[in-house]
Amino acid sequence: QVQLVESGGGLVQAGGSLRLSCANSGRTFTTYAMGWFRQAPGKEREKVAAISWSGGSTYYADSVKGRFTISRDNAKNTVYLQMNNLKPEDTAVYYCAASPRTTMIRTTVNYWGQGTQVTVSS
Repeated sequence: QVQLVESGGGLVQAGGSLRLSCANSGRTFTTYAMGWFRQAPGKEREKVAAISWSGGSTYYADSVKGRFTISRDNAKNTVYLQMNNLKPEDTAVYYCAASPRTTMIRTTVNYWGQGTQVTVSS
């Protein structure tokens, strides 16, 4: 069973940084690829980044390449999203996701976290 809990969201000025964390309290963390999605008001949930179970393979959406970094610590059952040079358009609820593959899409995610709000002011 996988139970995901996000933390680290908040309000930040444009150009600032935040680090999101997603802790899994279940026992099968290392068998899943992990990802971060986000959903802004009135928009569909979109994939931001993903990382393989070993950490050896990553994916980033074009809109965040060079600014966001996804990582995981399997010993701590935690995945992170370091977000630098934040822009107002990054404002959204960010969701942690677990799925068998890094090529996950919204409909193939097995488990979701509850979401954490990120607000970037201009």
